[in-house]
Amino acid sequence: MPRLGETLESLERVVDSRRNDPPDRSYTSRLLAGGVAKIGAKVTEEAAELVAAADHETDERVVAEAADLTYHMLVLLACRGLSLTLVEDELARRFGVSGLDEKAARTKTGERAR
Repeated sequence: MPRLGETLESLERVVDSRRNDPPDRSYTSRLLAGGVAKIGAKVTEEAAELVAAADHETDERVVAEAADLTYHMLVLLACRGLSLTLVEDELARRFGVSGLDEKAARTKTGERAR
């Protein structure tokens, strides 16, 4: 079984290939053609489904919905020309910093509070 990073990197390569050379029949290509609005709607939908599954469904459903959300997040990043490596770098930057402190620092610098 491949490691997490290998799987995500492989999936990211496939998504990028759909962006750069869209085949006629590809769900990913259709999403990318719809832009941020279409992909964002799917991210929102999948996030809601993940939360609902976590609240009252099986572990298998939670994992399936988390996978759906992760895939759609990768498509959204690709739409913007961004890589998962940038997300990983940001997480590494935040690692070891209190979430409350990190959020307070973003609020002070004018970033949108999350």
